[in-house]
Amino acid sequence: MAQLEPVVVIEGARTPFLRSGTDFAELTAYDLGRMAVAALLHRTRIDPNAIDLLVMGSVVADPATTNLGREVVVGAGIPVSCPAYTVTVACVSSLQAAIDGVRAIQTGAADVVVAAGAETLSDAPIRFRKPVRKRLIASQKAKGPRDWLKLLGGLRAADLLPEAPAIAEFTTGETMGQNCERLARRLAIGRREQDEYAVLSHTRAAKATEAGLLTQIEPAFLPARKKPITADNGFRGDTTLEKIARLSPAFDRKLGSVTAANSSFLTDGAAAVLLMSERKARALHLEPLAVIRSSSVVGMDPREELLLGPALAMPRALDAAGTTLDDVEVVELHEAFAAQVLAVRKMLADGPFCRNRLGRDRPVGLIDTARLNLWGGSLSLGHPFGATGARLILNAAHRMRHEKARRGIVAACAAGAIGIAMVLERP
Repeated sequence: MAQLEPVVVIEGARTPFLRSGTDFAELTAYDLGRMAVAALLHRTRIDPNAIDLLVMGSVVADPATTNLGREVVVGAGIPVSCPAYTVTVACVSSLQAAIDGVRAIQTGAADVVVAAGAETLSDAPIRFRKPVRKRLIASQKAKGPRDWLKLLGGLRAADLLPEAPAIAEFTTGETMGQNCERLARRLAIGRREQDEYAVLSHTRAAKATEAGLLTQIEPAFLPARKKPITADNGFRGDTTLEKIARLSPAFDRKLGSVTAANSSFLTDGAAAVLLMSERKARALHLEPLAVIRSSSVVGMDPREELLLGPALAMPRALDAAGTTLDDVEVVELHEAFAAQVLAVRKMLADGPFCRNRLGRDRPVGLIDTARLNLWGGSLSLGHPFGATGARLILNAAHRMRHEKARRGIVAACAAGAIGIAMVLERP
């Protein structure tokens, strides 16, 4: 079997991640994606003509820019000859974009790839209900007042109400929060444990920001503001266990433990990563941040394993890289909910789960919290669906350089019970 071309992470850039409804509220996913990719080009000084492919992750599509990646290519100053497409795999969309980029390089289809993601949840597309949509389509053939009156027949006042994007799983009808409640109950993960982890995430994000460690954030210049936005605005450095303990459960009002404070929040933002063949990086005299050693994409049971994708994807990616969890110094795990992170940790260290679900004689191991999300995670930095995967790669690669770590792993769960993991190594 031919040796696959090694793929490296050169650098990345992202916008600040802002709570939806704040300073990015008037921007589109196109605006944010273009901002992140343009920042990447500026930061790396890569010749735009050298880019062979752009893959963009996005989830809540704007009908005006359904192939967001292609629009970003044109808007960010990359030559129109560069092909681009958009992938949507819920919260792992830009991780999938990166994997697509890796495969393109490994197969010789490309040497230089931009893997990116963008999302705005400040202005999610809201549809008319189906009875109205049907009549609007039929109205194109209406020829006079009589035809218009016929179209109104049978229409109820309730049909005129807007139809917001669905947040429940299509297959189960259950929201991710409701599923997380059941998962926490099943694994005996209590409210205090979840709140403690949430506070830790916010504290770490605040410290990393204050210390200037999140150097991948590029300032966002907006016409309505005199000063650029230079930092995320979702973390709360003054959060305490006492403060968030007062919040009511969000999904099970009576018996629940999942709250707004120990769940990720709606976020606007974008991120981009520059991937390259190792051979091309040498030719351009570029020093990579990391080498991508392996990846794994898994599908699981949407009802019972919706949030456990990393518990299956991480061991497979580690095996493919020829390493173990104990040998990985940097772990970046998507924090959809505090309970979800704690559940993944618990499953990887659980003998019966590893034997029955993973086919292993012994547990994979326990993720040391001293290695996990040291610069904050989705609970504190924010979670723009399409961009989180790229942010995870950036955090891991920059942490590895900062901590002089040899190996890192990123992993995330996604709606539909998809999990992705990727192992990185310092060159």
